[in-house]
Amino acid sequence: MWQIAAAGDRALLVTISSVIEPAVLAQVLSLDRALQERRPHGLISTLTAYGSLLCHYDPAVIERDGLAGEIRAFEGRLDASVPTGSVVAVPVRYDGPDLAEVAAKTNLTTAAVVELHAGREYLVYCVGFAPGFTYCGVLDDRLVLPRRSSPRTRVPAGSVGIAGSQTGIYAVESPGGWNLIGRTDMRLFDPAADPPARFKPGDRLRFVPVT
Repeated sequence: MWQIAAAGDRALLVTISSVIEPAVLAQVLSLDRALQERRPHGLISTLTAYGSLLCHYDPAVIERDGLAGEIRAFEGRLDASVPTGSVVAVPVRYDGPDLAEVAAKTNLTTAAVVELHAGREYLVYCVGFAPGFTYCGVLDDRLVLPRRSSPRTRVPAGSVGIAGSQTGIYAVESPGGWNLIGRTDMRLFDPAADPPARFKPGDRLRFVPVT
């Protein structure tokens, strides 16, 4: 059963599941589409995450319980098909400052790290933390590592990193604690574009090594 809880006095958090897997994200995106197509009066905006949807609303137009009831009506009626579509190639120079350390910690060669990272398609699960930051999964089990114990104060835009079972791309310069293995010249965030972020949840991508 979905969990629907207050997130402050102007939002509801709809949690479908706490696990990270394509079928869960499919339900989140399906609920988001359903609410856009049949938008309840008073619903202002929505924000997707791995297994949840944040719904901002105007309490002067709709009460919390009323909105929760309208959302709950979709439970069990959504399309849970895994997102499909064209795969976007992301060119990457695998020369990140942590590549050698990642290889040492995983008992792999740097070439093997690159081969494993670039050898599969990834699903974009979430965009956030910093503008356009792209969370993708999942990594080959042999590349799973914790975040760095000491985050960097400055990570250049385009940096490609790994942390836990995920890989991510820094769209703008920001602090960060992921293990950096490469960098792409693809522009992932443009404030003048609509939408400003290059990727969105449900997109699929593949990293392509370049020199």
